[in-house]
Amino acid sequence: MHTVAPRPPAARHAIGTEILMPAPDPSSKPTRPPMAEQRPHRLEAHGHVREDPWYWLRDDERADPDVLGYIEAENAWTRAVLAHTEDAQTALYEELVGRIRKDDASVPYRRGDWWYYNRYEANHEYPIYARRRGGPDGPTGDEQIILDVNALAREHTYFDLGALSVSPDGRWLAWVEDIVSRGEWRLRIRDLDSGETLAGTIDNVSTSLAWADDNRTLFYVRQQDETLIPWQVWRVRRDALPDSAELAWQEDDPQFYVGLGRSRDDRHIVAVSMQTITTEALLLDSDDPDGEFRVFLPRERGHEYWIEPVGEEAFIRTNWHAENFRLMHAELATAHDRDTWRELITHRHEVMLDDFAVFRDHLVLEERVDGMLKLRIIDRAAIGRDTGHYIDSDEGAYTAEIGMNPQMDTTVLRYHYSSLATPDTVYDYDMATGERTLLKRDEVVGDFDPHDYATERLHVTARDGVEVPVTLYYRRRVGADGSAPLLVYGYGSYGISMDPQFSSNRLSLVDRGFVYAIAHVRGGEELGRHWYDGGRLLNKQNTFNDFVDVTTGLLDAGWGDPGKVVATGRSAGGLLMGAIANQRPDLYRVIVAGVPFVDVVTTMLDDSIPLTTFEYDEWGNPNEREYYEYILSYSPYDNVTAQAYPHIYVGTGLWDPAVQYWEPAKWVAKLRTMKTCDSRLVMYTDMDAGHRGQAGRFERLRETARELAFVFDVLGVEY
Repeated sequence: MHTVAPRPPAARHAIGTEILMPAPDPSSKPTRPPMAEQRPHRLEAHGHVREDPWYWLRDDERADPDVLGYIEAENAWTRAVLAHTEDAQTALYEELVGRIRKDDASVPYRRGDWWYYNRYEANHEYPIYARRRGGPDGPTGDEQIILDVNALAREHTYFDLGALSVSPDGRWLAWVEDIVSRGEWRLRIRDLDSGETLAGTIDNVSTSLAWADDNRTLFYVRQQDETLIPWQVWRVRRDALPDSAELAWQEDDPQFYVGLGRSRDDRHIVAVSMQTITTEALLLDSDDPDGEFRVFLPRERGHEYWIEPVGEEAFIRTNWHAENFRLMHAELATAHDRDTWRELITHRHEVMLDDFAVFRDHLVLEERVDGMLKLRIIDRAAIGRDTGHYIDSDEGAYTAEIGMNPQMDTTVLRYHYSSLATPDTVYDYDMATGERTLLKRDEVVGDFDPHDYATERLHVTARDGVEVPVTLYYRRRVGADGSAPLLVYGYGSYGISMDPQFSSNRLSLVDRGFVYAIAHVRGGEELGRHWYDGGRLLNKQNTFNDFVDVTTGLLDAGWGDPGKVVATGRSAGGLLMGAIANQRPDLYRVIVAGVPFVDVVTTMLDDSIPLTTFEYDEWGNPNEREYYEYILSYSPYDNVTAQAYPHIYVGTGLWDPAVQYWEPAKWVAKLRTMKTCDSRLVMYTDMDAGHRGQAGRFERLRETARELAFVFDVLGVEY
């Protein structure tokens, strides 16, 4: 509920699934798949011409009747193909929902005189945000509901909550909401004393909010109207909303985007301008709402840093002469001069410094060791003399992350622990004594016993000799005898690591005998910055090779039946799916591609599309011939050929700003025309949702159930 200064977001990265499919109408069931009309269209760059006969499916306004008619025809075809699985979809949906505790609540955390938490009421889709008064020993007062998201969502077909921020005095709540699923957020403010929501709103903001100490001034970030890139920091007086809004700072480079929040010591508002490999931070004293943001350290291409002001000190996580980052310290007044920086935590080639938290007596380091997130505790008085200690785990693959820790003057760390076999668990850890207190472990309703499942980390040698980490999850009764269905998940972009974390949805796979595998391919950052660099720009093919080589390596080791291999990925992971479909269609029986980024050349040549300009350092700028030719060599849409393809399920959303709906629509249209086999090819477009699908905790599971039904039906797995 307290916004903190931003981290770089996952650009074309999708979180969760998905959507609700309308019930089929038997009277209008199609008997053959739709074939999109081909209309001549030439695209030229660097003297090279591409014919794109399905370019007409692009409709920026989402209003062309021909386009909408074709999409609806695809939806009807999907319903027809899966009509015989309707009972299975219903049963799987009930199975997925049945594992969720309906009246759940988060662990409260203290901020000021209040303890904040969110909770769900039985059968409600959205959380209720609430608080109770209390002191250091816990909450004691009556509950005050500050925002019931169910009430907000009631009048809308789609609703999503982007951010909440409570003013320092605890009276005013600001939040942003999306009712289109386009990422065009709307800012609103409520008086928590009276419960009255102020009449004024501000449209097209991002999810970054920060209150000044006067409890009257709110800082927010506006997005560009067309590209939706966050680029301007504005301030507004809550009692004159929106008329008092004024520009405070602007980013003029279209390759950068902006976020902001309050520093953890509450003395600064921090704005960060970010690009794939470069950052620049700006500071404003939180007690000076009319002041000007001042640059902490001017940007230098390739320098990424993160500043945490703590009183008169500054802690800086930086990759300056440190590929995997190191932690520096300086007096805040002179920290803008790198000559004053003192190294606290040195750079290590085998360990990535992902994050850190400063407490009065301790430092907490979130480090990526052999691809796993671990927490290291160091006594600040012993820095340089003592390397500290890690919080232990007895699982072979897991994730430990810093949780919500507003209080700095404490020896207690709140952290989260999870693995593929262990549900999300919240602990308080006394850094002085080593005592650990279990606060909550997410409940899986039913007869779930984590001891029935195994998770392990292994490595597969890729074709160029590189060892690729793989995390496996399976029931203990399943062995490496070559008989199990195998599902391989991958992503491999933006330096985003696919950490092994629990999802009760996967039980529907492993309880039916599947081996679930995460291929930690290059392009992520599991093994440090070199792992990311090894799968981006002119090294992108490594991502696809790694995924294929992991699949074949697992099969060679007996971890799956070669006739029952499934591949799945979303967003940039959908690009991975499109690439392997073209390059090794024989290896996979089924491919599930969610909101897939498959028309890479055309999108990256169009700087009017959201996300394009600040991703040049991810994919390359195809306005330069070298990158144009390289991207063209793997772009899934451009490389569809006349060959046999696996069974493919594609999901997308009409209002997706990250991967526009027309990318998968064009890809499916081309696959229908080119493929030489009778494998199933279906695409469903949610007409009300965007990149993340439906926002409700139950509604999103209907698409998951349909995907599972598709996979099980193709493989002949019992529902």
